[in-house]
Amino acid sequence: MAESSKLQLFVKASEDGETIGHCPFCQRLFMILLLKGVPFTLTTVDTKRSLDVLKDFAPGAQLPVLLYDGEPKTDTLKIEEFLEETLGPPNFPSLMPRYKESSIAGNDVFHRFSAYIKNPVPAQDEALQKNLLKALLKLDSYLTTPLDYELVRDPRLTVSQRRFLDGDQMTLADCGLLPKLNIVNVALQHYRQSGIPQEFRGVWRYLDSAAEVKEFKYTCPNKEEIHQAYRSVVRPLK
Repeated sequence: MAESSKLQLFVKASEDGETIGHCPFCQRLFMILLLKGVPFTLTTVDTKRSLDVLKDFAPGAQLPVLLYDGEPKTDTLKIEEFLEETLGPPNFPSLMPRYKESSIAGNDVFHRFSAYIKNPVPAQDEALQKNLLKALLKLDSYLTTPLDYELVRDPRLTVSQRRFLDGDQMTLADCGLLPKLNIVNVALQHYRQSGIPQEFRGVWRYLDSAAEVKEFKYTCPNKEEIHQAYRSVVRPLK
């Protein structure tokens, strides 16, 4: 697979139509391809103007769309599975997590965040915020609890030192969670004047580790893109 034209990823463009837009699923696949180290072409699609870019091969499809050898693939989870099967060892790294718990850690955070940030009824805010904090606490607990491999190296370890969900390398689990976790933090900071609380040290170690990795940094939308995406659904604080 020498030529990048064999593999094309179409993602949502930002408001300016040029850079990466707000779409955690687009970012997820973009991160996977970068972590695989495979040549590919990235096309940003301005959804307001030029969806007809897709009309020849994936009419009516939601972004992201992957073209592999001219064959369109449109379901994010299936694309992820396909890339893991097609671009595996020895030529490309496997991104499967070792621990199945890593794949589900934090999987309710985004759902709880959406319920809270989009809630139209002020009286429900407190309960919905508590639900979100509970989900973050559960994720924090997973990130701070040493995994087996860490305890093999140091049986006395009480707090995990790993950088990501499954270890010190990013896996598919991180590609799924980090784009959403970033949205949660950015939107809460902007619309609720408090991002993810600092007391969740495991979550912050995780976000800080991600910020140092080019596969995450380069694929993140601009903060303003995230603000814009939520502007019409967030109830302003009085």
